Amino acid sequence: MPRLRSIVIAMSISLAACSQAPNNGAAPASSASTPAASSTTASAQAQASNPFFTASTLPYQAPPFDKIKDTDYQPAIEEGMKQQMAEVDKIANNPDAPTFDNTYVALEKSGELLNRVMMVFNGVTAANTDDALQKVQEDEAPKLAAHQDAITLNDKLFQRIQAVYDQRDSLKLDPESMRLIEVVHRNFVMGGAKLSDADKAKLKDLNKEESTLQAQYNNKLLAAAKDGALVVDDKSKLAGLSDEDINAAAQAAKDRKLDGKWVLTLQNTTQQPLLQDLTDRPTRQALFEASWNRAEKGNANDTRDIIERLAQLRAQKAQLLGFPNYAAWTLEDQMAETPDNVMNFMAKLAPAAVARAKVEAADIQKQIDKDQAALHQPTFKLEPWDWEHYAEEVRKAKYDLDDSQIKPYFELNNVLQNGVFYAANQLYGLTFKERKDIPVYNPDVRVFEVFDKDGKSLALFYCDYFKRDTKNGGAWMDNFVGQSKLLGTKPVIYNVANFTKPADGQPALLSMDDVITMFHEFGHGLHGLFADEQYPTLSGTQTARDFVEFPSQFNEHWATDPKVFANYAKNYKDNSPMPQPLVDKMKKAGLFNKGYDMTELVAAALLDMNWHMITADQPKQDADAFETAALKKDGVDLSYVPPRYRSSYFLHIWSNGYSAGYYAYLWTQMLADDAFEGFKQHGGLTRDNGDRFRAQILSRGNTVELSKLYKDWRGQDPSIEPMLIDRGLKQDQTK
Repeated sequence: MPRLRSIVIAMSISLAACSQAPNNGAAPASSASTPAASSTTASAQAQASNPFFTASTLPYQAPPFDKIKDTDYQPAIEEGMKQQMAEVDKIANNPDAPTFDNTYVALEKSGELLNRVMMVFNGVTAANTDDALQKVQEDEAPKLAAHQDAITLNDKLFQRIQAVYDQRDSLKLDPESMRLIEVVHRNFVMGGAKLSDADKAKLKDLNKEESTLQAQYNNKLLAAAKDGALVVDDKSKLAGLSDEDINAAAQAAKDRKLDGKWVLTLQNTTQQPLLQDLTDRPTRQALFEASWNRAEKGNANDTRDIIERLAQLRAQKAQLLGFPNYAAWTLEDQMAETPDNVMNFMAKLAPAAVARAKVEAADIQKQIDKDQAALHQPTFKLEPWDWEHYAEEVRKAKYDLDDSQIKPYFELNNVLQNGVFYAANQLYGLTFKERKDIPVYNPDVRVFEVFDKDGKSLALFYCDYFKRDTKNGGAWMDNFVGQSKLLGTKPVIYNVANFTKPADGQPALLSMDDVITMFHEFGHGLHGLFADEQYPTLSGTQTARDFVEFPSQFNEHWATDPKVFANYAKNYKDNSPMPQPLVDKMKKAGLFNKGYDMTELVAAALLDMNWHMITADQPKQDADAFETAALKKDGVDLSYVPPRYRSSYFLHIWSNGYSAGYYAYLWTQMLADDAFEGFKQHGGLTRDNGDRFRAQILSRGNTVELSKLYKDWRGQDPSIEPMLIDRGLKQDQTK
């Protein structure tokens, strides 16, 4: 996913969705223009030594990580807010009549310093944080939200925005400029610009508390994942794991000064990859429960009180803004438009997904019974910590296939160079050159310069793939520098993931899921790399959440395209291609476990919607009781298929801008599968198809209403049929 930023430049503030992460929130408007005494305006001397106060001289204005210190961020953020407020005040108090240039364009140009530092700060605090940065994050969150409110709720500024909006049809502007007027005006209105002064004051208080809680939640959850890792002191309990996994666990323990032990670190999702191979059932249960209870231990890292209050705050904010609930407010500018449309869409998926999961569970229970009988042991009921392990046994039995056969063909660098980059070359003509002269924020990070089909330099691409304790869970994409013709900037993009880092000297071998993740995040990367907009507010991935996941999920399809797959699926030892019988087995097993995968995703999406359809008159909820009731109500309460994220560690919805938006992964699966069907109808992996997709989708950002953008490219509205077939929820009647 892209990291949805809470504050970027001028009008990229995502006012309507309070979006983008790691969220940085609110405080009184006055504090935005007059920083507290403890962080006074940076002195001239301090400014001269702070790398954020001038544009980077590196290629593409890439961040000078070799010069940036933790102590540089806070002064630059504070000064950046001060400078932008001065620019905004000048716009708002301009004695000249409001025009598109002196209002909208002037806002787009404002906030250069703040934007520069926040792009880097958001990236580093998500991927390589420390105590000092977390303290800055919590200190600045309410100030940044106040700064945002000081712009959104500035009545003089909004009157100018409204005046230009009212006369927009007579201005003879180009289509992108007209789109900017519409998007910015809507963002201000949804951000509370039309509220009374009294209600604006209430909104500021709600935003301040929300932003503070979001920053606290983010930091608690990172600590919970680190502290929740399973420490194993008996190597025999790791039976079933590969030597690579055991060595990685030993290294993780060594990194924590736990010599002689093994540490199984947690990824962000409920299920953990190592559950598949662990043969010791008590260890599996301990690892699952460490994941499931990571943020519910009643200690300093327990997040439940925070999320209960966040849900309540958001309901109150929605009511203040004139909406029945938070979901209705945040969906106002999305493709889905209303909570009813989202719930109706998921109602087409949930029953079929659950039914398929139940069939899969029956197969797994038979495998458990068979194994236990062979061991002359009593059988047991399938539990969530058993699913991954016995599902793999079923896959071996049904398809004669297991991950240990596959992983040697998926060495990380080979997948990147000969898979991800190769597909981009075949479709779009891109080429890549590694740049070891550009500084990075962690030694694991690599940088590539991207060259367009005509050989001209296009962008920089950073990749940071290995898990570490200083990194949030999951995988994401974002910009260090955004594209804008107005500002004269080209894209500096990064992808982050959480793959297991191998022991020194060992290859990084991936699962097929990891491979898909690499293609997914690079799909977001392409959306950013090909950005070709005038205005930063409309550039690249600055789109609705239920569109932004479309390019990434579409790009996943190329991981299994025969030509692309053959180019990267090669044994790391001798570069031999994956044998055709093994390829055939993988293809045959393509729909395996889809019921589980879809059910855990649908359950998480429904859980998100339920939290954000709470109304302001409802009392503060008990997180666990609410979750249990919501899953039961929607018919996705299978004991052996927990939601992909439990409420207490659902980072997407509480701190990463996907509140009432997690359904977007399902919605955009529909778009992606329908789009791929369109590609297949026109020859599949061809430059003609790629160039057309780039020109009509990937390079357009948010310059056109997104439903129209899709229909103009595809020639029809998206159909759910390809998704149902591709995800194994419906038979393909054409075969």
